Amino acid sequence: MKQSRAAWMRDGKFGMMVHWIPPGPPPQYGRRLKDINKAVDRFDLDRFLADFRRSGADWLIFTIGQNNGYYSSPNSVLDRLAGPGHCSNRDLVLEIAKGVKKMGARFIAYLPCEVKGQSDAIHQAFGWTTDEGTGQEEFQRRYTEFIAEYSRRLGKRLDGWWFDGAYTWSIFHSSKISSKLYMNAARAGNPDAAVAFNDGSFCCGLGKPVVRGQDYLSGEVEFLINGRIRYGRKKRLLRPTTHTPQPPRTCLWHALVPIDCMWGHGATYADWMNAPFPCVPPKPHEMEAPLYTVEHLEKLVREFKAMGGGVTFNVGIFQEGILGTKTLDQLAQLAGRMV
Repeated sequence: MKQSRAAWMRDGKFGMMVHWIPPGPPPQYGRRLKDINKAVDRFDLDRFLADFRRSGADWLIFTIGQNNGYYSSPNSVLDRLAGPGHCSNRDLVLEIAKGVKKMGARFIAYLPCEVKGQSDAIHQAFGWTTDEGTGQEEFQRRYTEFIAEYSRRLGKRLDGWWFDGAYTWSIFHSSKISSKLYMNAARAGNPDAAVAFNDGSFCCGLGKPVVRGQDYLSGEVEFLINGRIRYGRKKRLLRPTTHTPQPPRTCLWHALVPIDCMWGHGATYADWMNAPFPCVPPKPHEMEAPLYTVEHLEKLVREFKAMGGGVTFNVGIFQEGILGTKTLDQLAQLAGRMV
């Protein structure tokens, strides 16, 4: 039986994800910088890598960009299609990937799989059209060229991709999607890169891969209840051992759980989330406090590892690249328990 490209997740303790979307989230101190290059230059790489090491995480998911048309890494394809100004001059993503690999950890890059919510300029550059009945072939061709450039530059430093937004693009759930284009682009620099596409996953009551050939479940989660995933937005709890249907053997069980802020520092809970507890705003200059106990995080990690899978914890980050002290303390304690 063929082994998943994400098989290394089962051997690690857990992973970390941060939503640093250029020009970045609110800062810990001072004014938020709105200029992409000034914001990226402000990012304290050494401090961030030290915080990541302290957490004990074995892999990192880092955002190249999301839905505002800015990216924290240069890309000649986008420069050619849209003109300069959308990508930072500093290659922050490559610097982080190098640092993560140097400490023996794995690196996963984050991008959306579509640009539906972005500006008209980005729509025009990538050939996006609101008429999804066309199949968006030109968009798929241009956008995967954009992905492939990152893949080639990162090369073997890139262990995987986490592509968001498959829940908002109907073509991704039809025969019109060219998953081969996406997979080839994602693996242009490393044929062993593990790939996941996010359709909302566990928070939407979904537990299967989006496309054939996906290596691990995106595993998006909104909330835990006593160390178990709230499956969908009702009271049902996910139990991987008895859940049906099970993902294919080549697609690993994986959960992605926010454990302090709701994906990004300063974010609040939307009404439709039906949150099981109130949102507590952070104190000035502090990150949101951890939402769960170490015991509950350990329970979740061990349950997924027992299924041969892994868990990634999304943690808040300031614009300067600094993580929350209380969250780091908690993750370091968890890492010590997982030895």
